[in-house]
Amino acid sequence: MADEPSITRWSFQDFKMFYDIKFGRKKESTPKDAAANGQPSSNGNSSNGTSNGNGHPKSTAELSIYEQYRQERENSAANGVTLLDAEKPKKSLLPAFESAEMRTLAESLSRDIIRGSPNVKWDSIKGLENAKRLLKEAVVMPIKYPKYFTGLLSPWKGILLFGPPGTGKTMLAKAVATECNTTFFNISASSIVSKWRGDSEKLVKVLFELARHHAPSTIFLDEIDAIISQRGESRSEHESSRRLKTELLIQMDGLTKTDELVFVLAATNLPWELDAAMLRRLEKRILVPLPEAEARKAMFEELLPSVAEEETLPYDLLVEKTEGYSGSDIRLLCKEAAMQPLRRVMAILEQHDILPDDELPKVGPIKHEDVENALKNTRPSAHLHAPRYDRFNSDYGSQILQ
Repeated sequence: MADEPSITRWSFQDFKMFYDIKFGRKKESTPKDAAANGQPSSNGNSSNGTSNGNGHPKSTAELSIYEQYRQERENSAANGVTLLDAEKPKKSLLPAFESAEMRTLAESLSRDIIRGSPNVKWDSIKGLENAKRLLKEAVVMPIKYPKYFTGLLSPWKGILLFGPPGTGKTMLAKAVATECNTTFFNISASSIVSKWRGDSEKLVKVLFELARHHAPSTIFLDEIDAIISQRGESRSEHESSRRLKTELLIQMDGLTKTDELVFVLAATNLPWELDAAMLRRLEKRILVPLPEAEARKAMFEELLPSVAEEETLPYDLLVEKTEGYSGSDIRLLCKEAAMQPLRRVMAILEQHDILPDDELPKVGPIKHEDVENALKNTRPSAHLHAPRYDRFNSDYGSQILQ
């Protein structure tokens, strides 16, 4: 350091440049490099001659940022992107929260956002024409044609799907997520219930703030009866559970209500256990019934397709014998019928050692007796409460008016 000048004799710019070069943050520019770049050579006491608006020379770091920004603008212009599009800020993933705690809760809820499309089309759901028509009217059309849904015709903010288990309520929710292209929040009880005091209410508040930030959005509350059953019926109801229900009701319809398009899509198998205040907020209550004969036949033809040059399956018998079966029961029935030929192959394989894949016997077709055996081994699981769902639908449900 004997041949180097004393640091106390340097200006701040001189010391900053020496520090950057000494510790490898920047390379020392030589007169040769400066001439190659078309810039005048500089010593340690001056910059490259470019000054800011105040007349002071810009530092090397400022010049590098500026050059990078100018290069991005030139590349955007070359690619046909206008300056306005290039400078338009992107929407942040999280809104501005008042505390770090709320931001942490928002990050945990962001994991429940479905990033990709569930890839379930309306045509993938057999039957349920009334339910699909009501859902299109309540959710899909207001998003596609918002011009018509203003004033008194503002979209419904709450939709309830109720019916026996296994009839396709979750499939309908997936179809809504696929067709509407909205931000879809798949929320269950574990998403908004916390063991820490006060966190459950905060999670509900953060959930709706996130939904309004990413509007248009859909909040899907599966098995909503586990979250907001009737209040005050039992003295054993915990205080935190009551606060959670109250916060959910306030967020759905309270002073925090805004014009942002946020749909609440709920599903339940026990609609009569829901609180009356929640039923009021779920304005559209759609019954998802057991499949009718035409829908059952379409399911059997899709799950057990007939193969040419093989025995035709008795679809009419299947439709006749499956009265009261849900869509899930029909799928289990088809699976049981398809297992019969595989069981015959497994009986042969048990007599031999492990065979290579190219020597495995071929699985035969499904026969008529296989279907009859499957009908004997599979029973409906959701037909007992069907009259109760019809009674609830006549009291509270939404009907299609011709």
